[in-house]
Amino acid sequence: MHEPSPDRTIAPRDPAVVMRLDRLGSFHQSRLSFIRVLLRRLKAQDWTFERARFDINDLGVGHAVYTAHGPERSYSLVAFANDLPPEKRSDRVIATEWDATFTLFDGIPDEADIERLSRNVPKQEAGRVSEKELSLSRANRSVRLWDYVVDALSRGVQPDLEKVEAVGYLMRTTAVYGSGKFGAADREQSANRPECQGPFQIEMLSVFLTRAFVMDLVEYMAKLRAPETAVTLDPALRRRFGIGNSTGLGMAPFLLNHPALISNWIHAREEALARIRSLPTASEEDAQAFRDFAARAQLHSNYWTSEHPVQVEKLSDLRADMEALRAHLETADLMGDHPWNRLWLWAEGALSLEGQEQLASLLMEPYGDLVDGLSDCMSADEARFYRIDGSMSVSRLKALIEDIYAWALETDWTDPAAQARVWYVSEEKLEPRMGERFEEPIEPYEQPLCPGRDAARMYADLKDFDDGPIAAFLLRHPEHRHVVRRAQIAAKHPYAEIRDNTISASVMPIDLLRAKLSFFGACHFDPRSDRWVRINMFQHAPFPHELATGNADDWTYPYLKGSEG
Repeated sequence: MHEPSPDRTIAPRDPAVVMRLDRLGSFHQSRLSFIRVLLRRLKAQDWTFERARFDINDLGVGHAVYTAHGPERSYSLVAFANDLPPEKRSDRVIATEWDATFTLFDGIPDEADIERLSRNVPKQEAGRVSEKELSLSRANRSVRLWDYVVDALSRGVQPDLEKVEAVGYLMRTTAVYGSGKFGAADREQSANRPECQGPFQIEMLSVFLTRAFVMDLVEYMAKLRAPETAVTLDPALRRRFGIGNSTGLGMAPFLLNHPALISNWIHAREEALARIRSLPTASEEDAQAFRDFAARAQLHSNYWTSEHPVQVEKLSDLRADMEALRAHLETADLMGDHPWNRLWLWAEGALSLEGQEQLASLLMEPYGDLVDGLSDCMSADEARFYRIDGSMSVSRLKALIEDIYAWALETDWTDPAAQARVWYVSEEKLEPRMGERFEEPIEPYEQPLCPGRDAARMYADLKDFDDGPIAAFLLRHPEHRHVVRRAQIAAKHPYAEIRDNTISASVMPIDLLRAKLSFFGACHFDPRSDRWVRINMFQHAPFPHELATGNADDWTYPYLKGSEG
């Protein structure tokens, strides 16, 4: 983590406040989100892009290659398009065919590579890729909008904006795998490259190029249908399309399994907020920029829809919050003494969690000079923290547990509702799942994904153990090694541990999903149950061919009428 700015007078928020599931489930994208970090880098380093191949037949079947050329290396998205029968289209991980499949190739593929990939990438899990490939992904069409857009363009008319906004994307990915899955290159192969050091930059580049392919494909299909009348999308309307994604329980354990990494993500965000709240004054230009961003965020909240009852309530809160913020800004002094801290303190009493976390993101927008450099602190060499320090004293460990896991020590773990759920890995797909402890015979397969309960169990044993090195305690109680490791990590990484019960009867796994996806840069979270969610990425962003002359950063919120991006 960077050293605090010299004039920072306000500390980052208490982890006990930030790391609650309901607050994590209210996070929004920000300047530190990975897709925004990616586009800033691509723009600043003058990356260039080419559509090297586009061999698609009149049924929409074939392959294409999109290559990104950076200062030192090139990366190529190899896309395979399919004519998928409607009955085979599914967002489930058990699907075996998709409308399109992709891999991000390390370099520029030759004919032998394309041939090899054509035999494997469309099969996804059933195929195998090599260390030349950095990611593997697939996507399905949003069928009604796809057919509507192809029809409209083929007739020479632009799609209706309201219909576009109602969905927001033409395809949604159902997985973007990286880091060695199915034979792809391990993270270590690219981790030290400047363009890959930040979290998930490989995956975000893959999705960025996928969006370009999808939009080219829909225009191509319209042209094939009616060569004489077909038109391409208006550029401004084209940017309204993002890439959708369906994400389920498979992503949820990530936040629990990577405590040091997650702490760095959230610490960067909290440091950014603290720096801005510490500013003694604001310029008139920055104050007006913030007012504009707030108005755009209000517009963004109106475009955001969902039918899930939990999200419907959260959206109602958010819209009310954005209206309250708008009204407050009409009279608020944004250039007096510590204006942003005064605004934040007002929000803590006036806004819901949704509105507070939206405000946290909005406050960063005018201050790229204070915020953007923190993105360099968001990766982590987690192997450094794996070794347990056996010399730590039992008394020191007890103090850590009392601090970090105070909520867990106050929980009645004999209450069935406190341990109602079990995290396990499915035998068929080797994917994380959640089941009912007292209704299914799955407890023997439980994964250690409730650190709070496990910490409480360890604390009960610690109380009866004399002070001394923790190594002696672990010789007697080796079952607690994983909790000792987590506590020692959290002692150095304040936001490493979720301060909430992840196996209770009321737990909402979508809170975990949203927290992670907000750091990706996702918008329009639309839960389909308490365990999976659809989102949109790169909506309003420039396309690769527009990046050199377009705005690489200020694109996430829709523009106000009469303004230009």
